[in-house]
Parts: sequence; C-alpha cells; structure tokens
Amino acid sequence: MKIETNRLSLRPISLTDKESVFEYRSDKETNKYQGWIPETVNDVEAFISKTSNQINEPETWFQFVITEKKSEKIIGDLGIHFFGEENLQVEIGCTLNKLYQNRGYATESIESVIDFLFDDLKKHRIITSVDPKNINSIKLVERIGFRKEAHFIESLFIKGKWVDDIVYALIKRDWDKLHESRKQKVN
Repeated sequence: MKIETNRLSLRPISLTDKESVFEYRSDKETNKYQGWIPETVNDVEAFISKTSNQINEPETWFQFVITEKKSEKIIGDLGIHFFGEENLQVEIGCTLNKLYQNRGYATESIESVIDFLFDDLKKHRIITSVDPKNINSIKLVERIGFRKEAHFIESLFIKGKWVDDIVYALIKRDWDKLHESRKQKVN
C-alpha cells in the first residue's frame, strides 16, 4: 500500500528503515515537543515492531515513512492511530527531518493521508494532538483546516513533567467544503 503525491511517496514503515528513521527521530532539539525520542537504533526497531502491519486495524498505530521521490531519501514519518469502537475516527501525527522542513512536505503528506482516510477508508473524524508551545505545528494544522477543539492543562506526563495538550480535529464534511472552496478559487 502506497500513497503518492507529486514529490513524495508514503509507504508502510519496515525494519529496514530503522537507521534512516533514527537519523531524524533522535534529534532532541527538533523533536523536543514529541513524546518519544529514540536513544538508539534498537529503540527504533522496537517502535517499528510495535506498529501494526495492517492499516485500519482498530486500536492500533500504523506508520508510514515519507520518502522524497527525487532523492529517494526517507525524510519523515506519519502515524495513524485507529481508535473507537466503530473505527470511524483516527489520530494522526507527523515527524519530519529538520533538513526538509518549511518546503511544504508536511502539508503535502498530511493532506494526501487525509484524502486517503476520508475517501478510501471512509473515516468520519481525524484528530491531532499538539504541544501548545509547538507554534509551527499549530500553524500547519490550522492552515490545513483543522479546528481547535480542546486545550488540556497538564494532561500528559512526558519526560518527567506534566505538559499541556491541544487537540485539533477535522471532520469529513468540513474537509469536503474546504476542497470545494479551493477548487472555486482556482477556477
């Protein structure tokens, strides 16, 4: 299973990706708002081993790696958490190598996955969780069309301290309206 965009290819993560993923995921400064930063390649291997091999399995995480087509280099990853009894909602999260940020790659990969989740997997609602200090991610999800739904105070215990969490969401109906208005602007 693959998702293709003009510049990117998204495919399921595999154990052979562990060194490439470790290269950008272990960057403590760039990923300071992430809940998981691997210390070793073995940590990445354990992470990959815990992810589901099948997409759309309830109560699992599925992980794509994001590859730049031109260089064929893995530049990031995008996780999808399938949850809820009815399996109509998902949570997504994206991590991008700092060398490839601010080029539209995160937007391109997230929007392609949103299309896939709504159109192919018939999901109703997509959420994402963001640290309120992570201004770049907040701008990204708002630009894509996510709506802020909640700001939880000291709701997550990460790296030995309590941190806030902002939850953004997007429902299929709103995504369809956004696409329709974008098409009208182009015409």
